[in-house]
Amino acid sequence: MTILIRILCVIIGYGFGLFQTGYLYGRSRGVDIRTKGSGNTGATNALRVFGLKGGLIVLFFDALKAFLPCLAVRLIFKGDPYWIVYLLYVALGVALGNNYPCWLQFKGGKGVATTLGWALAWDPLSTGIGLVWFFFVAVTTGYVSHASITTALGVVALALVYGYRTFVSPFESPVFIEFLIMVAVLMALLILRHRSNIKRLFSGTENRFGHKKKES
Repeated sequence: MTILIRILCVIIGYGFGLFQTGYLYGRSRGVDIRTKGSGNTGATNALRVFGLKGGLIVLFFDALKAFLPCLAVRLIFKGDPYWIVYLLYVALGVALGNNYPCWLQFKGGKGVATTLGWALAWDPLSTGIGLVWFFFVAVTTGYVSHASITTALGVVALALVYGYRTFVSPFESPVFIEFLIMVAVLMALLILRHRSNIKRLFSGTENRFGHKKKES
């Protein structure tokens, strides 16, 4: 039964993830965002292509599509020690739907806004710490990709802290171990989506925030 719940959580999450805010917002303005900027449908590219308003709209709704189903799982399974695990299976589904939407040739976003959404449903305190770090790195370096990658690594560390705050003996708890594995999987997926950014960061060709992407 618990395996079935996990599978259903992923499927339901994937359905929510298919709502491609960046693509739909672009189409409402007669633009296919996949042909502009970095080519992905996420909030950072929407900000570059459509400006502050467009970027904030995409950020809000991409975060919301992860927050709502994850919050629902938290409420439905309240009292069940595995609620946090089920929440992360929904988050995995949302990330897969957001990053690899079947109706857009599997070309979507990178999962940063959806991470914000499920993290808020999981633990607002940890999310607040992660946001402070994200903006600090983004402002000081000028690289949103750098901020996203380092924050992803930080989320794993915050998950460890959460474990010690929540469980008496976290590494003796099957709930915590599965929770930590799922957090690592989600963050690995986010970093994987940034592999081209990582290459450009190492080569010194990554675009700083506020600078237009050079056309080839």
